[in-house]
This record gives sequence, structure tokens and C-alpha cells, in this order.
Amino acid sequence: MEQEHKRRPRYQGTHPRSFREKYKELNPEKYGGDVEKVLQSGKTPAGMHIPIMVEEILDFLNVQPGQTGLDATLGYGGHSRKILEQLQGQGHLYATDVDPIESEKTRLRLETAGFGPELFTLRRMNFSQLGAVAPGVLFDFVLADLGVSSMQIDDPARGFTFKYDGPLDLRLDPTSGISAAQRLGELDEEELTALLEENADEPHAARIARTVLGELRRGGTVDTTKRLAELVGQALSFLPAGEREDEVKKSCQRTFQALRIDVNGEFEALYSFLEKLPGVLNPGARVAILTFHSGEDRMVKKAFRQHLREGAFSAVADEVLRPSAQECFQNPRARSAKLRWAVRA
Repeated sequence: MEQEHKRRPRYQGTHPRSFREKYKELNPEKYGGDVEKVLQSGKTPAGMHIPIMVEEILDFLNVQPGQTGLDATLGYGGHSRKILEQLQGQGHLYATDVDPIESEKTRLRLETAGFGPELFTLRRMNFSQLGAVAPGVLFDFVLADLGVSSMQIDDPARGFTFKYDGPLDLRLDPTSGISAAQRLGELDEEELTALLEENADEPHAARIARTVLGELRRGGTVDTTKRLAELVGQALSFLPAGEREDEVKKSCQRTFQALRIDVNGEFEALYSFLEKLPGVLNPGARVAILTFHSGEDRMVKKAFRQHLREGAFSAVADEVLRPSAQECFQNPRARSAKLRWAVRA
């Protein structure tokens, strides 16, 4: 029986109102012109991730044909694609990613671009499992971009954004572990305050914890992104009207960040990755790590200096590298990025 043809859903008016209506931006390969207009306006198209500090990373890694490397956080694959181009069909790039939804899309995108299994291998695992990525293989370069990909942030179904309403999930791998909503139900006020302070340097941590958990104690629910954002706003209602909106937005961003880090065990994973890193590197191998908040950067800085003192690294970055003003305009999500590098002894 012939299937009935269904028209692609279209939105009313001149602008899409919800994420799912932004069909052109969600298919950037097909609608290049539309996506380019979004990029030129200094915004990131929905469902697309713009790789950060590409030139600086490639300049430092100095990828050569025939080398073997690792992209420890594949994401949309922007960095991986540039690295694969540098390999010129010789050598191999491994990649890890825990996201079962986006990583497979990226693998297919790279394969379509000509980077098949002879050049590229994806392992769906956390980068903390560094030794299991390619047992017996030593890498000539390693890249880790610790930012959450724009595809995850922009999709309300993943729970990373409070711009649109969606389930309060925040898991990088939605098939594993517990959601942020479930995690809130496990914490007491002191624990949530500490979580917000330690994972995001939130200055209003105690007020936010009291308001959010007070809602749960009264029998309410905090299981959507909008509801959590509303409660953060309530917690900061004491602020003067003129500064409240901006401060609430920042506190929402920090609150979501803190919960995401906790739900995904990001600090624990990074610690394990950094500890194992020298053991998977060839002599002279180069490592570049992009961080996006102070907690991550402190961990990377401390680990690099420790490995330098112990003789595992021959050189590490004295200062972080930052994206240019031009890049920050073209991609506002690059503003908080910091790049650190190290060289294996």
C-alpha cells in the first residue's frame, strides 16, 4: 500500500517560534544560505556547533600525515574534520563521545565527507576510559574540548536550556544515570548549596537551594527547565529591579551548569582523564585542552604542572590562550573558552 505523502511541517508567520520549527537551521548541509545568514549575524544556528579556536589548536598540534591522534570529545566533529584534513588520508584519528544521539550523526557526517573507518574510529565511551580507546596505541596528539555542544544546548528535549521549556534532564548520555530533576530530589539544602558553589561559583547558592528545595518540600515539582528557571528568579527577587533580569539570567546559567557537571560526573571524569593522559602519549606528543569555566581550568592547570614536575611533560602553557575578539563576535559561545597545552617528554 502506497504511503500517504506528508508535507514538511511549516511555521506560521515570518519567524519560527519553537526549536522544532527551525528546520532549515537543523539541516545546515541542505540550507547553507539560511545558515550563513545566522552565522553572519553573530549567532549560532540551532542544532549546529561551531568549533572554537580551530586555528590556534591546529597551529599548536601541528598534525602531520601518518600520525595517530585522539579527539576525546567529538561533539559536532568540527575539530575532528579539520584534523582529518591535515592527515591527508594517512594516519588515523580516534574519537570518544558519550552522547549516543549526536555522536552517530557526526560519524555519518564525517563518513559522507570522505573520512571512513580506515581513517576515523569512534568509540562511544567517556574520555575517562582513556586506556580503553585503542589498547596498545600511543597517540601523537590529543585534543579535548570540554564544552557542551550547541546541538545539546539548543535542543529542549535534552534539558540543557531554559530558553525553551523541556524536561530537566541534563544528561550527556540520556540512556544512563539519573536526570537532574531526580538528582534534586536526592539533595538536602546544604548539599545543593555546596554543589552550586563548587561547580559554578554561584554567589546566590544558598538562596537558590532554599527556594528550589522548599518547592519540593511543599509537594511541588521541579522537573522542567522553565520551572527551575522560575525558581531561580524567585530566589533573586530581592535584587533591585534594574539589575535583576541580568543577574537572574547569569544565575540560571550557573545553576544549570552546576547540575550538569554533577549529573554527568564531569569533574571526576576529567580528573581520571588527566591522570591517565601521559600513559597514552608518544614522546613529543602534543595535548590541547579547551575549558569553559574556572573549575575545569584549575584542574587542567594543576595536572599539567604536576606532570611537568614529575618529568612526564617537557613543557606546558604558562598562560591560557583566548579566542580573538572577532571569533567571540562570530560565535558568542567562545567567550569563556580557555586553551591550555602540554608536550610529552
